[in-house]
Amino acid sequence: MNGPHDAARRTTRKRVAVIVLGGVVGVAVGLAGVYGIGRLTGNAALDPACKGSVETTRRMAPLVRGEVAAVSVANAPKSLPLLAFKDGGGAAKSLADWRGRTVLVNLWATWCVPCRKEMPALDALQAKLGGTDFEVVSINIDTRDTDKPKDWLRNVGIHALAYYADNSARVFQDLKAIGKAFGMPTTLIIDTNGCELATLAGPAEWASDDAIKLVTAALRK
Repeated sequence: MNGPHDAARRTTRKRVAVIVLGGVVGVAVGLAGVYGIGRLTGNAALDPACKGSVETTRRMAPLVRGEVAAVSVANAPKSLPLLAFKDGGGAAKSLADWRGRTVLVNLWATWCVPCRKEMPALDALQAKLGGTDFEVVSINIDTRDTDKPKDWLRNVGIHALAYYADNSARVFQDLKAIGKAFGMPTTLIIDTNGCELATLAGPAEWASDDAIKLVTAALRK
């Protein structure tokens, strides 16, 4: 038989439960608010070093169509890490070596079928637009047979592209760490200040009129 003391204890327990639940909900809402604001701030913040890149990305955005419809133009351009790799002679290189030039950085491997498929188009893009203002910097990330990529390029007739490689594949991991690499191939268009203009996860027909117009827009000053 329940007495008045039992009823009082039940009422007290309910009040405590409500208070605890309210506290948990309040904390959760507070954390959501903090992290939500953080995400919004992060998305909206503009890298001071890349203020001059905004006009370029605005010029590029309407040209994302057709063969380059999957390209993502940066809303708030940011500086990229100084990716480290080597040239065909084994000399150390990094993105800092291309400051003052616009570059299209492409990560590829011989085991990646879409990479192999788009390589002739990248070669054609370099042949058409490559020069003192622009270069296609195609970085091979094969980690085993280091002669295989060079042999493959020679066999398929790739001549305009300079050879660059990172046999540790660290360049991919560095880009993945900042959300710029999800698979292969990975391509980024980077301006003269080392700021990201656009990215693409997957292949594209880089020798097409659509791609030429997009890259040319990145080069205009």
